[in-house]
Amino acid sequence: MVTIAIVFIIYLGVMVFLGFKFFNRNSNLSDYILGGRKLNSWVTAMSAQASDMSGWLLIGLPGTAYVLYRGTAEAIWTAIGLMIGTYLNWLFVAKRLRTYTEVSKNSITLPDFFENRFRDKRHLLRTVSALFTVIFFLIYTASQFSAGGKLFSTVFGMDYTLGLVIGALIILSYSALGGFTAVCWSDTIQGTIMFFALIIVPVMAVVSMGGTGEVAMRLAELTPESLGFFPMKDGSIDTMLLASALGWGLGYFGQPHILVRFMAIESPDMIRKSRIIAMVWVIITLTAAVLVGIIGKAYISELADGETVYIGLIDVLFPDVVSGILLTAILAAIMSTASSQLLVSASSVSRDLYATLFKKSTEGTDIVWISRATVVIITVIAAVIALDPDSSVFRLVSFAWGGFGAAFGPLILFSLFFRRMTLPAAIAGMVVGGGTDLFWYMKSGGIFDIYEIIPGFLFSSIAILVVSYLTTVPEEITEEFDRAKKSLTNKS
Repeated sequence: MVTIAIVFIIYLGVMVFLGFKFFNRNSNLSDYILGGRKLNSWVTAMSAQASDMSGWLLIGLPGTAYVLYRGTAEAIWTAIGLMIGTYLNWLFVAKRLRTYTEVSKNSITLPDFFENRFRDKRHLLRTVSALFTVIFFLIYTASQFSAGGKLFSTVFGMDYTLGLVIGALIILSYSALGGFTAVCWSDTIQGTIMFFALIIVPVMAVVSMGGTGEVAMRLAELTPESLGFFPMKDGSIDTMLLASALGWGLGYFGQPHILVRFMAIESPDMIRKSRIIAMVWVIITLTAAVLVGIIGKAYISELADGETVYIGLIDVLFPDVVSGILLTAILAAIMSTASSQLLVSASSVSRDLYATLFKKSTEGTDIVWISRATVVIITVIAAVIALDPDSSVFRLVSFAWGGFGAAFGPLILFSLFFRRMTLPAAIAGMVVGGGTDLFWYMKSGGIFDIYEIIPGFLFSSIAILVVSYLTTVPEEITEEFDRAKKSLTNKS
């Protein structure tokens, strides 16, 4: 345990060092929130995917796959949905969003872009989007702190709450100090660790058991039902669960902490290279995460909490030094996502709420310090939400992911591709999408068992189309749309 603790301390020290390293490079809010739009292809890709997957990748997804039969099928199709969503997001949204946010008054946050895109002089769109951002990111960040609490509790035997607090303080330190650039560079390091750790663990488990044949035999002994590719219910394919799992892919179009990476890349021409890097990473890591759960069930069949299967495999397969290195992958996943979420939340509060409501300038260091204070406050609230040791990382992430996907996904897509979209339509789409997701989440049984992102995304899209055709679009909005489209064509 001492050796593992030393490895953790060294790793965490490097992350905090990055925060101090970039502390004085944030002279204005654009630097702190968007890194001055200077990211290269590798950092953009690795940061986007590392911040995307979170502790859910090593705890939530393997934990779902660990529940044989129904859980395994759900995990497989969730991974497939995420792979498809990742590709479509990079293919259709990344380059267009990077171009349009620069054309539209150099927008540096999504609410900033929405307000500029639709000429919202009353700041309604900015305010509503900022509120949704803070609400859903509180839940999302809480899921990361919960994962951290489970990590420290399982590995070191410490109290869950103490482990949660330690993880939260580390994340807080380098996020508040270094801002976006520090977070993106640390994400690149963390994404690399996650990639290799997820490959090594299931491979070594299979080798230790004597090969894939032995794994299959052990799994067959554990469940009388076949580990089929499709989720089954009453002898037929469970279409609702299948649709719900694939529905995770819709979430990508509305995740602020991922979309902001597209906005920060140095040039739209670098997007293609980033897309290739991102897809290789995401296909391999998602596949490996599902295998960790399935193979882990064969190796350790009696875990009280399936979400600790990755930790359990490391504990029995590797010596302390190697265990310490592999366990830092969970810290990497947690820190990469939580830090990104804290920064996006900070930008929403400082730029989109504080500066707007109190008519403050967004230039200079004052607004940066407001952002840093916001990071502290949100960290405390998210930690309180995560205090329940029985909370499910998978379910917390599912709720927040669905909320963002429903509230922001259709809004992003239509704003980038629909020329005559209007301000009332944008507001209607966001409110209907986010509201439907929250309503659906609180219901259960029958049609309400389908993942809430699906009806939320659908109703939001319908609201945008209907309201757009019932209202008039100002000429200046269509002219800017045409300029952005022309700029995109010229850079292709």
